[in-house]
Amino acid sequence: MTNISLTDKRPPKEDVHSISHLTDRIKSLLERSLRNVWIEGEISNLTLHGSGHWYLTLKDAKAQISGVMFKFANNSVNFKPENGMKVLACGDISVYPPRGNYQIKLTKMLPVGVGSLQLAFEELKKKLKDEGLFDDQYKQPIPYLPKKIGVITSPTGAAVRDIINVLTRRFPNIDVLLAPVRVQGDLAAAEITAAIEQLNNEGSCDVLIVGRGGGSIEDLWPFNEEIVARAIFASKIPIISAVGHETDFTIADFTADLRAPTPSAAAELAIPEKQGLTDEITRLHKRSLVALQTKLQKAQDAFKTGLMQRLINRPLERIERSSQELDYAIDRLTRGEKQHIETTKQKVAALIDKINILNPVETLKRGFLVATISDTTKIIKQTSDVAPGTLVDLKVIDGRIRCEVKKQIREDIDGQGKIF
Repeated sequence: MTNISLTDKRPPKEDVHSISHLTDRIKSLLERSLRNVWIEGEISNLTLHGSGHWYLTLKDAKAQISGVMFKFANNSVNFKPENGMKVLACGDISVYPPRGNYQIKLTKMLPVGVGSLQLAFEELKKKLKDEGLFDDQYKQPIPYLPKKIGVITSPTGAAVRDIINVLTRRFPNIDVLLAPVRVQGDLAAAEITAAIEQLNNEGSCDVLIVGRGGGSIEDLWPFNEEIVARAIFASKIPIISAVGHETDFTIADFTADLRAPTPSAAAELAIPEKQGLTDEITRLHKRSLVALQTKLQKAQDAFKTGLMQRLINRPLERIERSSQELDYAIDRLTRGEKQHIETTKQKVAALIDKINILNPVETLKRGFLVATISDTTKIIKQTSDVAPGTLVDLKVIDGRIRCEVKKQIREDIDGQGKIF
């Protein structure tokens, strides 16, 4: 037992703090300096309170901290937390004065594994949004009837097959240029960026489809890279993003001029159906003829009505004047009809010319040919499709040339239209 003498020196009264005052100072210091702190740990002592708030402890091998996540914050968590689960969490350090405990008030929670990627996604999304890369004012319109469509994707995945199948079904002779790239892995983002820049420099495409099929967040990550987002934003050619499934969203989707939920949907958005265009041209032509005939009939009826009134009042003078006016009216209507028909013919001819440009026969006239295995419809796309001795038919503009394969000669083609 320690004896305390009345003569022991005591501190001045103004230097003695109450517990409440000291706790308030600690609370103020902690809460001002430790805000938006990210921590990683294991959940324990989890209580999902009836009020909607979550109370828990986050711990690692050497320490632990109490935490609370209020209902308004945990509504944004898209998974169910459980004891023993490792999470990445963000919050503000606070002090609960009645117990003298410090705790973390959580505002975000992510499962470890995708947490770091999701965090990087949210940070880049905020950065680019603040810079204006997602603003509607910078979105370019997608051309209604493109002459050539560029597709930037893997040459071997299901996405490229879906895109090409839909494009050729909707518009059989559409010109498609494939820019083959990796769509996952460390090199993918650089290849996608280079392909966008190369097609912009060439300038032959009217619209680009950039994307891939579904996958995990790691698989889709190249489309969340900043260099890809900035290449899409800088593109002078309108871009349709087609990454993953309908529920997948990437930074590329926010930056692109138009987001498609799937690769197949991107192809549908890129071009209208050819048959629908043809039907619309026919319908407009018929409507214009009907409108012209109706207008002419109304003019004739009005003229006859006026003529009858004049005949009643001053027969001879009315007949002479009406006869002359009739001649003038017929001339005007005839000129108007001819002009309207000529204008309609020019519009129809222009649309037919645009469609004929995409005719495969025109491609054959330019010196290209289609190679098939003889007596079949199988198109030869690469050297491995044939073997020496195979008979091959070469379709040219005026017939077919039958040849025998003597040798396979493989060449490294860059996939961007290089032939010779």
